[in-house]
Amino acid sequence: MTDTDTTTTTGADWQAWQESWDRQQEWYMPDREERFRIMLDMVEALVGPAPRVLDLACGTGSITARLFARFPDATSTGVDLDPALLAIAEGTFAGDDRVTFVTADLKDPDWPARLPHQSYDAVLTATALHWLHSEPLAALYGQVAGLVRDGGVFMNADHMIDDATPRINAAERELRHARMDQAKADGALDWAEWWQLAGKDPVLAEPTARRFEIYGEHADGDMPSPAWHARVLREKGFGEARAVWCSPSDTLLLALK
Repeated sequence: MTDTDTTTTTGADWQAWQESWDRQQEWYMPDREERFRIMLDMVEALVGPAPRVLDLACGTGSITARLFARFPDATSTGVDLDPALLAIAEGTFAGDDRVTFVTADLKDPDWPARLPHQSYDAVLTATALHWLHSEPLAALYGQVAGLVRDGGVFMNADHMIDDATPRINAAERELRHARMDQAKADGALDWAEWWQLAGKDPVLAEPTARRFEIYGEHADGDMPSPAWHARVLREKGFGEARAVWCSPSDTLLLALK
């Protein structure tokens, strides 16, 4: 099901685009699947194996795909503004009535009105909200708190930086980038190269062009510390919030309503 401005066009190998997106993302985050596994572990632990999920800033539907593989009775609403990534998501899940996709700008204060449900068992997001600066992110957290039912969960897996540890941060970054350089030399695609391919694809060229009109070339958001995320989520209405997984550079932050 879809509720978007994007027209799903036949003729593309959507699974191939999904796999290509996964490989590109794994170049930045080799432990990406581990983050998803822990995320779904905590969904099961706190809201059970048949949740109603809001896949926030869903992109190609990476979280939804893993959600359905693990919990076939789950349902999902994917919300995003990116017309190219939504085209891949819609193509991938065409005919699957467990999922609805919604085009909405998370910086629009009225975006929740476009959703098909007023509350969710779990709101999940990964590698997306660093596009927002701290003030609009805090406002978004308040909106998310209004969408999560009592006893429900919100999880955000993203790059979160603790500025109190500059030497640790620098050492981690140096090693991570050295490994990324090696993977690049071995043929991995980076973000810019992946989008260049999408822009040349006969199906994705037009939505890719619209995507760059919306976002431009680069993100300019903030990456505050896990402690900042936990504090703001509690201030916005969650009862508990803390990290449930982390790597040297990334954190999965869980908030319980």
